[in-house]
Amino acid sequence: MTTYSELLALHDQQVRGSIASRLPDNWKPSWDGPVLQITTPARGLAFAQDLDGLSVEELDSLIERARDRSAAHGQAIEWKTYGHDRQDLPERLRLAGFAPEDQETIVIGQATDLTGAGEVPDGITIRATTDLSDLRRIAAMESEVWGVDWSWLADDLLDRIRSAPDNIVVLVAEAEGEVVSAAWLAAFPGTEFAALWGGSTLAPWRRKGIYRALVARRAQIASEWGVKYLMVDASPDSSPILQRLGLHPVSTTTPWVWSPAT
Repeated sequence: MTTYSELLALHDQQVRGSIASRLPDNWKPSWDGPVLQITTPARGLAFAQDLDGLSVEELDSLIERARDRSAAHGQAIEWKTYGHDRQDLPERLRLAGFAPEDQETIVIGQATDLTGAGEVPDGITIRATTDLSDLRRIAAMESEVWGVDWSWLADDLLDRIRSAPDNIVVLVAEAEGEVVSAAWLAAFPGTEFAALWGGSTLAPWRRKGIYRALVARRAQIASEWGVKYLMVDASPDSSPILQRLGLHPVSTTTPWVWSPAT
């Protein structure tokens, strides 16, 4: 049996190590030493591994340069940190003006173990879609769930579909024609992994088994693709469900965000 530490090592090697090779077409990467910085239509992103050998001054300079490049684009930037990485990174980000968003738990499991996670509830239909009108309905649902404008999501999903149509499946769950939940599966080519993303559900439709059914459907697709491992950066609400279904917590991740002054 693969241990938790082995799963984490596989994640760092295959998932974190392949980010630059699997970006949507309109995401633009650049490197500054160990820092991968990405310009997206929404906000900038920064990822980094192997920071332990840097002095504090060198780390601060990397952070400041990433922040300043994003500021030059008039964009916020999210630096994705991991609980098992350099321990002073969050403090160095804080001193550079970044603020943390909610911590998530990285959970990983075998796709074949999740194919029976749940049946589709009565009155619910789940189908795959690539249609822009559906993607806009999904974005509107996400905006309602989170109470912020997620309208950008429709174009983001469409760009992912157009960039790599064989590596993503978007599922929409409907009740009487209303989008009540949605989720997508993203495979990472050249690795053993795929990610379960999305999974948001309107409040009146929670605790009815829709989330578990979406996990099962995506696990079935992933298994058909030959994917071995599924991973999720899980919210505090999702993590207990996913762990009960058989995924294993291996670390945490926290976005640290800097935003231009308004």
